[in-house]
Amino acid sequence: MRLLLDSHILLAVQRRDRVIASAAIDRVVRAEQNDRIVSAASLWELAIKHRLGKLALDVAIEELPDLFLSLEFQLLNVDHNHAVEALHEPPATRDPFDRLLLAQCQVEGMRLVTLDRALAKHPLAWRER
Repeated sequence: MRLLLDSHILLAVQRRDRVIASAAIDRVVRAEQNDRIVSAASLWELAIKHRLGKLALDVAIEELPDLFLSLEFQLLNVDHNHAVEALHEPPATRDPFDRLLLAQCQVEGMRLVTLDRALAKHPLAWRER
């Protein structure tokens, strides 16, 4: 399964939390048979919050991409197809980062792993089966 990880999931991973958000999400994120994908948009969001002093990290912001690669996560750039994609179903949020992550999911055939209430019920969100 191709899974795009929302920013708060990435934070739990970089903090090496024993359980990432919930037991079900923890299992799916740790399952190596899944493609675990980190969007450049999420890295950008984390960098902005960190540089504004709103987010503390356990590693230097510049080290996050290498950290995720060392965990065998894949990095996904934002491209023009993601930028112009019209979502089949708009989310219950106006956050541009959330909309971009959903557009990447739609274009790339992924599911968004998130606990964000505004996104968790979206058709492109991952759900335990």
